[in-house]
Amino acid sequence: MSKACLVTAFCAGLVLAFGAPLAAEAQEIKISHQWKQNTDERDKATRLFVKEVNKREPGLKFRIYPSGSLIAKPVTQIDALQNGSLEMSVYPLVYATGKVPEFSITILPGAYRNIDEAVKLKGTPFYDELQKLCEKNGIHIVTWWWTPGGFASKTRVIGGPETVKGLSMRAADPTFEFMMKAAGASIQSMPSTEIYPALQSGVLDTVMTSDESFVSMRIYEQTKYATTGGDYTIFLLLQPLVMAKSAWDKLTPAQQKAFEEAAAISEQAFNENQKEVSKKMLETFKKAGNEVRSLTKAEYDEWVALAKKTSWKEFEGISEDARNLVAALQKSSGS
Repeated sequence: MSKACLVTAFCAGLVLAFGAPLAAEAQEIKISHQWKQNTDERDKATRLFVKEVNKREPGLKFRIYPSGSLIAKPVTQIDALQNGSLEMSVYPLVYATGKVPEFSITILPGAYRNIDEAVKLKGTPFYDELQKLCEKNGIHIVTWWWTPGGFASKTRVIGGPETVKGLSMRAADPTFEFMMKAAGASIQSMPSTEIYPALQSGVLDTVMTSDESFVSMRIYEQTKYATTGGDYTIFLLLQPLVMAKSAWDKLTPAQQKAFEEAAAISEQAFNENQKEVSKKMLETFKKAGNEVRSLTKAEYDEWVALAKKTSWKEFEGISEDARNLVAALQKSSGS
């Protein structure tokens, strides 16, 4: 056998042994999420991301599965990412706190006052610490998308902590729930896709979720009061586009660069759009007959004080990783 043939055979063997990068044009990257196509900004930003990647790497093929059309239960997308059967998902990390309780840092009340503060954390020690935690658990953060939110209720106006006493509430995350229980609320845990029927049936009378979900899931049809918007929000959630770590590692350096550049473009559009989403949410709720207000600074300060005594204390007790995340967050935010 000639020297050239030997080299060719050796290289082919390496590809078989270690797996080819995703430069192979036949590879399809599946993206799963639970939101409505071309309506919800999370779907729109995903399509923008794909468009921008393909400008740089046209050989990569993507297929987006909106509205739970690939994986019906939103929470279980983490399993598919970890076992490699799904490449990408728009996935609120708090959905995986059953597996990785440290992911509660992405919604920890009082950690982020507004979306502008949260967006600026990309590239900081906090971002690096969170990425390290994600990769240790089989996923890679691709985009830094944040969604502000608040309260909506069937029964009363929500202000400071004393106003949730006795309410049946969905709060989205275990450490958040810990604070709400301390304030006297009764907690029901569920993904956002189950909120509407739970309000309709009376299982819930109050809910916390993102402004995006308030509108796209028509929560305003089941409520009478909303507290969101303004300069202070107790509910701010990271909802990134994530990738299976196994799939990320198979990308070539050029493809990874294309992903990062596309992510930056999608982030600018998405995070700016969230301000418009919040305005739309307020207008939509008012039009539907809801009484709408924002938290005052005094009410926000009351929530933060309660959060530090409850949710923060509970979170830091989870693990060394949790304590490292809080330390990195405080270092990065200057708090």
